[in-house]
Amino acid sequence: MNIGVPRERQVDEHRVGLTPSAVGQLVAAGHVCSIEKHAGLGAGYEDVEYEKAGGRIVYSGEEAYRRADLVCKVSKPTEEEVQWLNDGAVLMGFLHLAAGRRDRIDALLAKRVTAIAYETIQAEDGSLPVQSAMSRLAGMMLPQVAGTLLQNDRGGKGILLSGLAGLPPAEIAILGAGTSGTAAADVFLGLGSSVTVLDQDLARLHTLEERLGHGRRPVLMVAYESNIRKAVSFADVLIGAVHVPGAKAPVVVTRDMVASMKPRSVVMDIAIDQGGCVETSRPTTHHNPTFVAEGVIHYCVPNMASVVARSASQMLGHAALPFVRAVAKSGLENALGEHPELKRGVATHQGRVVNAKLAFHLGVPEVTL
Repeated sequence: MNIGVPRERQVDEHRVGLTPSAVGQLVAAGHVCSIEKHAGLGAGYEDVEYEKAGGRIVYSGEEAYRRADLVCKVSKPTEEEVQWLNDGAVLMGFLHLAAGRRDRIDALLAKRVTAIAYETIQAEDGSLPVQSAMSRLAGMMLPQVAGTLLQNDRGGKGILLSGLAGLPPAEIAILGAGTSGTAAADVFLGLGSSVTVLDQDLARLHTLEERLGHGRRPVLMVAYESNIRKAVSFADVLIGAVHVPGAKAPVVVTRDMVASMKPRSVVMDIAIDQGGCVETSRPTTHHNPTFVAEGVIHYCVPNMASVVARSASQMLGHAALPFVRAVAKSGLENALGEHPELKRGVATHQGRVVNAKLAFHLGVPEVTL
């Protein structure tokens, strides 16, 4: 199969869809990989590394797309990139279509593109093998970013996450006990912060209790509105980690809740790539990562992990390569039949929306794949 790896064109996106190691494995299996010039530079990979792995360097994004039956990327495609896709091509990446522009989805449908969203590839037990890899990485990043945002030079309250003898630690409230929320809670606790985690799923809270039951423990609360309001009001850092696979994130923190927070507190809405779970959130970039609303600092960078691009690209490769390999080896239809978890990741196919949550969001009929 002809596989294309374009350079990412979204703002501040430094990750790459396939590492040289992944390309080497695909080439060894008999596939042709066309990598756009400098596609891997942000992640620290030179073109010569792809060439040594057997990849072919092409000199424009359009060429990387036009040569490909299967395109492997990271972020959702731009308007220009959608036009470069071949009719009937397969596109794999973190697409977040429910939070994207309707005209972009319509263009994918018009080109009969099979769009496979990494964030909705789902195993029988409900786990998300590719999304979880990025979520875990993002969750582990949250404390280091939060600590910086609390500094005076970043407009913060000027407090340590850990506290000191005679001084209380920072109060952290995490909405969502999924992969990213759990990873963040683990690191925050390790730093000595006081952590409260809220989730609607009591079983998730029990799982978190068992995992983090050693040493310092978080306060675990069911995410009723009253509990959310209480936790938000005393938080120095509020983490929004609410995730609904394939759907737009629900808004669970209202503007008046944000207004109840102490001045110069921090909101980090990592559900922003799905629209955000805090009413006052709006997307930001790594160049301009924060804004102030209701006296509270907001950090809402959709591609948070892109600034640890090498680690993130390697982690993405570990998680996504088995599915890329399956499509390349068996062809799309056979791969979907052999891998039900991959089939659950398909958003559009042959001009139709085949994901129930995306269809509901768009107000169009769902077609069963």
